[in-house]
Amino acid sequence: MSRVDGPPADGGPFRAVTAMSEALLCVERYAISLLMVLLTGLILLNVATRYTGAPLYWVDESAIFTTVWLTFFGASAMSRLRLDFSMTLLTEHLSPAMEQALRVLATLCVLGFGLALAAMCWLWMDPIGIAGAGFDAKEYGAATFNFLYTERTQTLNWPSWLVYLVQPLFALTLMVHSLANLLEDLGLAERPDRSRFGLGRADEVA
Repeated sequence: MSRVDGPPADGGPFRAVTAMSEALLCVERYAISLLMVLLTGLILLNVATRYTGAPLYWVDESAIFTTVWLTFFGASAMSRLRLDFSMTLLTEHLSPAMEQALRVLATLCVLGFGLALAAMCWLWMDPIGIAGAGFDAKEYGAATFNFLYTERTQTLNWPSWLVYLVQPLFALTLMVHSLANLLEDLGLAERPDRSRFGLGRADEVA
């Protein structure tokens, strides 16, 4: 996996944001590759065990959770690489200035979505509340009727909150990426050159 260089020096705070975003992107690319390998292995294992008449009951759930995490990591990376879906029916007929304004507005909407998702995850997972209960899941659930920390997955018997942890992680990475994109859209930071890393299509992220 090649390292992705950050943008050149363009001011302390702005450079820190874009550098953080590029570092997260590098981690996400590794994570996407590992999750794709894991998902492929789980599918092959499922096929092999079913063919031999000895299926493993936990493989299906493992593959589902792997797909969920892969989807969130992929969506985050694609937002930074600007490979997410977009509608150009209107913008392609506008002036460059208007097109730039709409791009900034779209990036602000993505940033707003990340902030809203982070706020929802904070209220849902309530880290202060569970800490105040001494990390006693049953006591916390009885007091708040929030049984997130008492639930477990069906076949793997993992704590459900570990699986759901991908949502606040996605919210944080999406906020960092969208803020870096916004700085670039506003001309406050230079866009990194990724041409030599072959990041021109969505299937090249991993």
